[in-house]
Amino acid sequence: MNKLPKSFYLREDVIQIAQDLLGKYLFTNLDNQLTGGMIIEVEAYRAPEDKASHAYNNCRTKRTKTMFAEGGIAYVYLCYGIHSLFNVITNQVDIPHAILVRAIQPLEGIEIMLERRKKKKLDSTLTNGPGSLSQALGINCSHDAIDLAGNLIWIEDRNIKVKPNQILVTPRIGIDYAEEYVSKPSRFVLSM
Repeated sequence: MNKLPKSFYLREDVIQIAQDLLGKYLFTNLDNQLTGGMIIEVEAYRAPEDKASHAYNNCRTKRTKTMFAEGGIAYVYLCYGIHSLFNVITNQVDIPHAILVRAIQPLEGIEIMLERRKKKKLDSTLTNGPGSLSQALGINCSHDAIDLAGNLIWIEDRNIKVKPNQILVTPRIGIDYAEEYVSKPSRFVLSM
């Protein structure tokens, strides 16, 4: 196991960190059930200026307080009152940068993930989409602010080398309200 070091998360450039997460492996070990896979899609959020971020304009609420912590922890919030979404906090204290993990390629504990998602067979929808990913991995809002160096949720480097031409760069999804930030190229997809 080669967990990402704290220094990986404390860097300043959330866009670069988001791209660097592609090809890394996200795992959970909840109730002694190991599940995970390779990160293949992420979105970067760079508050306070980013109008798509929950921490836009340094907005501090009960929900967003985790975003202002030191990098290397999870930010998990409830979307539409239904889906728990898993994010990685980056940078230093009081700089609210986050990366939404949107999809993984399942690798470990596929049967457990299928059961959690109430699916019969493995297909592309098992861990594609941030709500589906969290459900498959067993992540919920109780995991907000959890240390990613711990043994419940972590990210590993398995020496997968991602070349720049393997990364599809697009605007983020579902942020129509974010004015000039709607079209910013902050979504990264690993094309295999």
